[in-house]
Amino acid sequence: MLDTNVLVLNRLFQAIQVTTVRKAFCLLYKGHVRAVAPDYTTYDWEDWVDVPPQPYEDSIVTPTLRIRIPRVILLVDFDRLPRHEVRFTRKNIFYRDRNRCQYCGGKFQTRDLNLDHVVPLSRGGKSTWENVVCCCVACNSRKGGLLPEEAGMRLVKAPVKPRWHPLVKISFTTGQYEAWKNFLDIAYWNTELRES
Repeated sequence: MLDTNVLVLNRLFQAIQVTTVRKAFCLLYKGHVRAVAPDYTTYDWEDWVDVPPQPYEDSIVTPTLRIRIPRVILLVDFDRLPRHEVRFTRKNIFYRDRNRCQYCGGKFQTRDLNLDHVVPLSRGGKSTWENVVCCCVACNSRKGGLLPEEAGMRLVKAPVKPRWHPLVKISFTTGQYEAWKNFLDIAYWNTELRES
């Protein structure tokens, strides 16, 4: 139970990382964080231990107390975001390209899109931000293993590495808790593509 996950928020209520219950209790006791209740009320250590846990809430038992486990904690002083690079994922490529085929310019549902290597892998192309674009099935079939100019196609815009920063770099697993949903985008695709 002490090694399960707790979501850490900065002072602006933005998710920045995940820690363990053990570490969360240490930080709460030392006054570095406040526990966040489902109604967004925040508690210091003394107030948190005075609130009795509900029967459905996870808790730990000491010789004298039963303390509910905070699933979300708020850092008292930290108001910045850690700087992370944007992950090279399908979701982020589709987001960068706004779900538009980069050859015909059409807007599509995600399920109707593929990823295309502008310079095909068979010709030495790499799986990088600058060489992978969002494209529809028809354009992907038409282009095949050719360069765009060989297939008589042009890119709507040149692919570039995004400059925006993700708010959170957190792995979504089955260990995610209901209390986290208000702070995280649960639709995030966590499959990271390998840059080659």
